[in-house]
Amino acid sequence: MQPYELSLAAAAEAIGARRLSPVELVDSVLDRIEQVEPHLEAYVTVTAERARRAAREAEREAAQGYYRGPLHGIPMGLKDLIDVAGSATTASSRVRADHRAQADSTVAARLRAAGAVLLGKTHTHEFAYGLTTPQTSNAWDRGRVAGGSSGGSAVAVASGTATFALGTDTGGSIRVPAALNGVVGLKPTYGLVPRHGVTSLSWSLDHVGPITRTVEDAALVLTALTGHDPRDPASLAAPAVDYRPGADTDLTGLRVGLPRSYYFDHVDAEVEAAVRRAIGQLEALGAQLVEIDIPMTRYIKATQWGLMVPEATAYHEGTLRTVPELYQADVRILLEAGELMTAGDYLRAQRSRTLMQREWARMLEEVDVIAAPTVPMTAVKADEETTTWPDGTTESISDAYVRLSSPANITGVPALSVPVGHDTAGMPIGMQLLGRPLGERTLLRVGHAYEQTQPARALAPVA
Repeated sequence: MQPYELSLAAAAEAIGARRLSPVELVDSVLDRIEQVEPHLEAYVTVTAERARRAAREAEREAAQGYYRGPLHGIPMGLKDLIDVAGSATTASSRVRADHRAQADSTVAARLRAAGAVLLGKTHTHEFAYGLTTPQTSNAWDRGRVAGGSSGGSAVAVASGTATFALGTDTGGSIRVPAALNGVVGLKPTYGLVPRHGVTSLSWSLDHVGPITRTVEDAALVLTALTGHDPRDPASLAAPAVDYRPGADTDLTGLRVGLPRSYYFDHVDAEVEAAVRRAIGQLEALGAQLVEIDIPMTRYIKATQWGLMVPEATAYHEGTLRTVPELYQADVRILLEAGELMTAGDYLRAQRSRTLMQREWARMLEEVDVIAAPTVPMTAVKADEETTTWPDGTTESISDAYVRLSSPANITGVPALSVPVGHDTAGMPIGMQLLGRPLGERTLLRVGHAYEQTQPARALAPVA
């Protein structure tokens, strides 16, 4: 096994035991980038020399007995919405072509302090306003979408061109590409991870979180990211927590909510079968399955768009008026549509969210986690714009991908996407676990327990 194939936890253990040097690991991942990046286009920029310098410093520290923890010397990618001092934050847009960050974002500073090594900035759908990331190819099939908007981060992790990465999630943008590329994606509780220095799409829905090879890896990254930051008004004053799950796979006493409504409606048969098999595995580990009804489902789409669209348009108001031609057409149309929404529309969406949060809190008193598909279908061909379900209903690809992930953004609850197999075309399938606010430890415990019952997952076989 080459170093770039190692999970974060395995690489950290090898570095801590001095069996692997950060220089060897970073060089291996950079070689992998050189090999497959031209086929995938996961990165906006790769800062190879900067990464090598940081790896040499991490090696010197390790030789002197100074070990920063499990992220020491681990190579990562950051979605190109996340500020790194002295680097461009382009948001994959011509609007930001001349932008350079003056200071680190909170998450970049925390990862640097933890010893992680930045490889470069990963592609996003322009300003995170989309679900496909058209610049980037799926790690398993170059003719299919990567998912978005954190598509570059998910593809980098799935292909071995980053040991872990960060993404952002406003309606599913960590979990969707994670599911479509066969990796783990965690959207934490709203406010748990500070967003200072991260370009916003929709301030009341935005989250920052990790994309990793395994659930244990996600726990290691989350531990480094959390902690209050007063520069983010939504930042929670939650205590520091070590999120690493134990080795125990016994889920006896855990109540897993099995939705009767919404989450299995208009879902591909192979996706449903794989997720139900995974839920059956949780039951085999001792979990109790409890059927539940998802509240206010008819309002989910309207609430998501009613919040996101006006907030995004407000953020872009200045450049939308001065340089509209620099936006891609799909994003510009959405931003212009936001100018047509009234204050009443926005306030009704806010009220709907409040009611939805209240009803979800009641539902989550009955169960510890909810298990469901992450997305209703696997990665589609890059030129597909709509899908037609067996009952004749036609749905846009973006609406389909956001449909099952957006409730966690509206309510702010944590959600974890875990790979649970492949369809007959070889494309990955993801199961989503949703929990109570600040219930990340439970989600990670359940996801890790499931993972321990499955064969180790290989990287995507990029040609």
